Amino acid sequence: MTGRRPFEGGRGTGRETPTVNWAVVLDHLEGEVLAAERTMAQGRAEEIAAWGRRSDDWVPPSNLGPVPDDLRERAARLLQHQLAVAEALIERITQSQRQRDVAARMSFGPPRPVASFIDKAL
Repeated sequence: MTGRRPFEGGRGTGRETPTVNWAVVLDHLEGEVLAAERTMAQGRAEEIAAWGRRSDDWVPPSNLGPVPDDLRERAARLLQHQLAVAEALIERITQSQRQRDVAARMSFGPPRPVASFIDKAL
């Protein structure tokens, strides 16, 4: 769900690359999903939209190899969780856009005619 690559670094960058394994990567990805859920729970439209603007696909560190058998079920559950949160984000962003469109039409629409009553007795 994120384009950030927290495990980059290494020689020549002034940062050492931490020891990375699939358990660490899955922990990080799970943290990202939980952070997205917290953002939606807070209901802040701009923060929710920011999650939707993330466009980079996540690329695992190149030195990991395949997911170990003992972590495959966890990875599959995490993927399903990510997909559910992504769908919820899309729905929230769509709702927000619709609400903004309605609000814009209400605010900037032509003024409604005002009824005028004339007293014929005058």
